[in-house]
Amino acid sequence: MADRKTLLTEDQIIEWLPGMPRWERNGATLHRELTFRDFTEAWGFLTMVALVAEKLNHHPDWSNSWSKVVIDVTNHDAGGLTEIDFELAAAIDKALGEI
Repeated sequence: MADRKTLLTEDQIIEWLPGMPRWERNGATLHRELTFRDFTEAWGFLTMVALVAEKLNHHPDWSNSWSKVVIDVTNHDAGGLTEIDFELAAAIDKALGEI
């Protein structure tokens, strides 16, 4: 098994993408935009994601404006998408199911 933080090939990325239907590929990132009922719900979601990111030791780029959250996942060290990016995106999707 390859290192989870090794840059994926284009073919490998194409294999992973069908499992991430709510995410858009934007070049070397996975991108998702979310809207919550209010700021408190958005912030609660961000808190859950922060805990998951710490556990994986892999952190998304994100922004929050009241009820809106924008998330970009990539591996800056590898210069693109890696297995752990897809793992983090899947964990973010799971956290959404807990709201």
